[in-house]
Formats: sequence, C-alpha cells, structure tokens
Amino acid sequence: MAGRQSRARRAKPGSPRVRTPKADAAAAAGRRSEPGWMTTIPADAPDSAYAADSAAPADWPAGRERDDRGIPPDRERDDPERDDPESVARLICLRLLTAAPRTHAELAAALRSRGVPDDAAQAVLSRFAEVKLIDDATFARAWVESRHHGRGLAGRALRDELRRKGVGSDDIASALAELDPGQELATARELIARRLPGTRGQPGPVRMRRLVGLLARKGYPAGLAYRVVREALEQEPADGEDEACYLDELAEPDGDEGPEGFVPAGEL
Repeated sequence: MAGRQSRARRAKPGSPRVRTPKADAAAAAGRRSEPGWMTTIPADAPDSAYAADSAAPADWPAGRERDDRGIPPDRERDDPERDDPESVARLICLRLLTAAPRTHAELAAALRSRGVPDDAAQAVLSRFAEVKLIDDATFARAWVESRHHGRGLAGRALRDELRRKGVGSDDIASALAELDPGQELATARELIARRLPGTRGQPGPVRMRRLVGLLARKGYPAGLAYRVVREALEQEPADGEDEACYLDELAEPDGDEGPEGFVPAGEL
C-alpha cells in the first residue's frame, strides 16, 4: 500500500515539474528529502504557487543565469575593464591563443574585425611579442615541421601557407631552411608508395598523371615529382609492353616547370 501511495504522489509524465519549498529546505539541511518531493503544479495555478528562489538578488533579471564568475549578465555592462580597449584586446588575444597558436597578423586581423582601436591593438600585440606569446619565427618552424610530416607538404606549399598567415619572408626562409632536401625526397616517395597500389590496372599515362598531380598539389617541383613517380613505376612489375614503352618515351620536365604535358591542368 505504501508503495502505491508513493507512486500515486509522483508527477504524471509530461506535466511540468518544479521544486517545492520543502525539498529546498531539505537540500539546504544536507539530507535527502522524503519520497514524493516532486509535485505537479497545474497550468492554471497562480504565480504564488511556488515562490522565486530566495537566494537570487533583487535586481536579478528574470530568466537569466549567472556566468562562470557568478555575475549577472547585466552587471557586465558596468565592468570597467569592458570599457578599456586594451583590456578587450588582451582578452580576445588570450582566448584565440588558448585555442591554437596564432601569428601576429592573424591576431591583428581578429582585433580589427572586432572593432578594437588600432593603437590599443598595437599596444597589446607589442606586449605579447615581448613576452613571446606571439613569435612568428617559432610559429613558422612548428608549422613546417607539423605540416610536412603530417600532410607531406613540400617547401613551396608550406611557403604559400605561411604567407597567407602573414608570416614575414625572413621567418619563412629560416623555417624552410630546416627542411632537409633528403627528408623532402623521402616524404615524396612515401606518398607515392601509399597511393601507387590504388592505381594498378589503370593505363600507364593515367597513373603517371594522377601520381605526379598528387605531388604537384603538395608543392613538389615537377622534375622531382616525375622522377619519384617513374622510379616507383619502374620498380613494380610491368603490366605489359605498352606501359614499359610509355615510360621509355616520356620526357622529364625541365627544372621547376609545371607538369603540363602529362598532368592536365584540370587535375591540379
């Protein structure tokens, strides 16, 4: 019988459920409330059926919540730091740097897009550079290391990416100087070795175009791409005399010329 009464006192599914003052008092006392502390208030019940939270301040906006610091949103407007452009710029930069490393140009563009005055932005960025929170040279070296080993990008593609991020020419040159040509060649061979099995059964010219196009899109010079792909094709068993003849007749492109002639522009 007690179980049936307990179930009867529970709220019906779909009905609005609210806390009762009895339950709040029990929680404040540090003990569990009795079974059935949840109750159902009819939709037509007066507003006084359940009093507002007595812990909320009198000026608390209805339906609003505190932020992580326990400050009502409306009180943010009275925060003097939010009226200081340098404080705003500092907060924006810290949030962006917490998410990922950024270059000086990227942070400057972010501050500009948020309406921070130029003098305040420059003051904050200069200070961040002094304490090494912004260091384009270190960023460029880490970018080259990560993108070369992670994506197999060559120096040309890495240079273009760093330029788009606003890194200076000297920092780019210094970072690319640490990219060993032997390592770049080894990476190109690894890329082709992984992709080569998927092209088996295709005509020789098609395989050459696709594999050289792969390396070209990653920034490898046309001559190096041709040599790596041809080396890989020659080391695997030939599917027939036609493919062998095709490799013998194919001329290597000169220097850093684009791979026209065996890589159509539409595939780059």
